[in-house]
Amino acid sequence: MRVLKKTVLGGQGGWDYLSVDSDNRRIYVSHSTQVEVLNADTHAKIGVIPNLKGVHGVIAVPQHGRGITTNGRSNSATIFDLKTLMPLAELTTGKNPDALLYDAFSDRVFVFDHSGGTCTVVDIAGAKVLGTVVLGGDAVEAGVTDGKGTIYVNLEDSNEIVAFDAKSLAIRSRISLAPCNEPTGMAIDTKNQLIFSVCHNEKLMVVNLATGKVIRELPIGKRVDGVTFDPSSGLLVSSNGEGTATVLKEISSSEFTVVGNIATMVGARTIALDAKTHHVYVMSAEYGPAPAPSAENPNPRPTVVPGTFTLLELGLQ
Repeated sequence: MRVLKKTVLGGQGGWDYLSVDSDNRRIYVSHSTQVEVLNADTHAKIGVIPNLKGVHGVIAVPQHGRGITTNGRSNSATIFDLKTLMPLAELTTGKNPDALLYDAFSDRVFVFDHSGGTCTVVDIAGAKVLGTVVLGGDAVEAGVTDGKGTIYVNLEDSNEIVAFDAKSLAIRSRISLAPCNEPTGMAIDTKNQLIFSVCHNEKLMVVNLATGKVIRELPIGKRVDGVTFDPSSGLLVSSNGEGTATVLKEISSSEFTVVGNIATMVGARTIALDAKTHHVYVMSAEYGPAPAPSAENPNPRPTVVPGTFTLLELGLQ
């Protein structure tokens, strides 16, 4: 796997999640106060969804002709029209909504409220909140669906996975990820009933859902925030904020190998898979020097160079 294409999108501000609508060939990129909508094949900009307060996540739900964003600063989710990109409704969520997913089994969107220890459940067609799942903890990260009625989500502060029923919203189980520290991104192999959780102590944990136990721990890069699994190739890719992507391969349900690390960009910590091309996308920007430490900010971060926000497309070709 290598970098196939690099596109400078420009603009200013930070970024978080991105997602791919493979059938309709669109990429949705969260960028500061807006979502940038791109052509998945050319990276050309199709449009923008503006005026979002601290957007974190965005997904399309083509079955309903709608998409939805999570807005961390306003504790809300914005439903928008996929054709016009115009907002249709803004719903109140829990505190600091972050990652999200659509589950076809229940026909619901699950918004993971990072700082609130909850999950807000949304009817995207009806544009309404259906309920709230109390997950516990205070650092909810990414989740996945098994497609059969169970949602799994990482709890970063307690180093565990919580499983709950997609319809009744009842908690089903809790799975310890020890020795994982601060799990973030998650992917699933539904065929082999495996979950992959990536952790800040440079580990990818493989969990057998039948037993609820960690069966493997694999090495990855630093400052990870995302992971993808492609069932057609068996490839796992973790996006590491240090500026690498770790590629691993599932040989069988119990055997895995590290293929290697690819140079990406510092800050490229989230990732999305295109199920049609089997390529993955990451994004970041160039960094300048950090400002001088102050009493208010004793550990300042490096500054982002304006106009350098960039999308990278990685693949085997």
